[in-house]
Amino acid sequence: MTDSRHRTAIAQPKLTRADGGAIRAVVVDDEDSLTDLLSMALRYEGWDVRLAADGQKALSTVREFRPDVIVLDIMLPDIDGLTVLSRLRADGIHTPILFLTAKDSMDDRIAGLTVGGDDYVTKPFSLEEVVARLRGLLRRSSLTLSSSDQSVIEVGDLVLDEESHEVRRAGTLVELTATEFELLRFLMRNPRRVLSKTQILDRVWSYDFGGRSSVVEIYISYLRKKIDSLGPAMIHTVRGFGYVLKPAG
Repeated sequence: MTDSRHRTAIAQPKLTRADGGAIRAVVVDDEDSLTDLLSMALRYEGWDVRLAADGQKALSTVREFRPDVIVLDIMLPDIDGLTVLSRLRADGIHTPILFLTAKDSMDDRIAGLTVGGDDYVTKPFSLEEVVARLRGLLRRSSLTLSSSDQSVIEVGDLVLDEESHEVRRAGTLVELTATEFELLRFLMRNPRRVLSKTQILDRVWSYDFGGRSSVVEIYISYLRKKIDSLGPAMIHTVRGFGYVLKPAG
């Protein structure tokens, strides 16, 4: 966590909420030195930051503060980060979450994504990396409107509105996380085109997952449960190549 890395992290264009207000962030970790550094970096970004040292405090802070993004350590002194996330999602809170983990196993990282997390970094990490990941999550969330002239995308009976971040199939509203929305948008902007896992990783996550394409499989399964459960299948696997979205029928 060097000064040069910190300067690089804060040199990016400033992000704000859609209403022009400061981005709200909650940082959850029981290491005071780490939360102090993260909060300092995020406040340099102009963000409004709240801290929590355990799971229960995290739950109450998020419910009261309603942040735009959450940094959440998996190992906490009371309830773990995965439980915190599950409870937030059960409350209908779909704020993008970046997991912090000291574990090296890919299985542990995937576990966080499986319960609804959006991204992760492994300790030790640089401040630059955390800030960049959070900015990426925010750009994929409803805080940032698309620059495309076409804000509504339609494929068959599936409709995605990039400005309102609403997705409907046959008129039924589909609730998606920020990452699920970005993945679906990429698929819908390329209808009937087979997209490889590498293409999806590069476009949706914008960085290398160490060659592990299982994260794509996990999020495709999420979309299938939410989209294909409302009608004939639209998301198809092309074995040996990747995935394709096309109108049903």
